Amino acid sequence: MEPGQGKLFTVGLTGGIGCGKTTVADQFAARGASVIDTDQIAHALTAPHGAAMPALLAEFGQEFATADGALDRARMRNLVFTDPGARTRLEAILHPKIREATIAAAAIATGPYVMFVVPLLIESGTWAGRVSRILVIDCPEELQVQRVMARSRLPEGQVRAIMAAQASRQQRLDAADDVILNDDGMELLAPQIERAHAFYLAQAARMATM
Repeated sequence: MEPGQGKLFTVGLTGGIGCGKTTVADQFAARGASVIDTDQIAHALTAPHGAAMPALLAEFGQEFATADGALDRARMRNLVFTDPGARTRLEAILHPKIREATIAAAAIATGPYVMFVVPLLIESGTWAGRVSRILVIDCPEELQVQRVMARSRLPEGQVRAIMAAQASRQQRLDAADDVILNDDGMELLAPQIERAHAFYLAQAARMATM
C-alpha cells in the first residue's frame, strides 16, 4: 500500500542531524508502532551486494566502493557536499528504490500505525503528502553540533556544513503537525512520546472505522 493511502494511519518522523530521531523512533517501536527507517533501507541498498550498488558504481565509478563492495560513504558525502549535481544523480538512483522498499514494508506492517523515519522529509518535497502526520524531533542547534561531534568524531565545521544543507530548524517546525523536544534526557522525553503515541493510536482507530 502506498503510504498515506487507504485506511493506514501513518506518521513521518523527521528532524535535523543529532536531534535524536533514532532514539525517539525506538521508543515508539517499543510501544508497538511499526517503524520503517529510510536510513536503514538506504544502508541495506548500499551495503556489499546491495541492490543499488551496480547502478551507483556505473554512475560514479569503482572508486566509490570500499574493499568489501559497499558504498564508500565518506567519499560520497564529500562529493555531494561539493557538487550539487552529484547529489541529484545519487538521489535519482536511491530514492525510487527507497520508495519501493517503504511501500513494501508498509504493506506488511502489523502495528496499529506506521511510522516512517525520514531524515530529509521536509527537503524531499514529496513525503509530506504521503503521511497522515509529520512529527518533528527538535533540539537547539548548538546541542545538535555537540551531539554529532561526540557521536561521529566530525569536526565542527563539517557538522555545521551538514546542518546548512538540511532544512532549517524553523522550516521543520513550520512543517510539523507534532513536535517532540529532545534536549534533556529520557525523563522529559518519555512523557512526550507517551502522549503522541496515545494520540496516534486514537487517530489510527478513528481512521480504521471510516
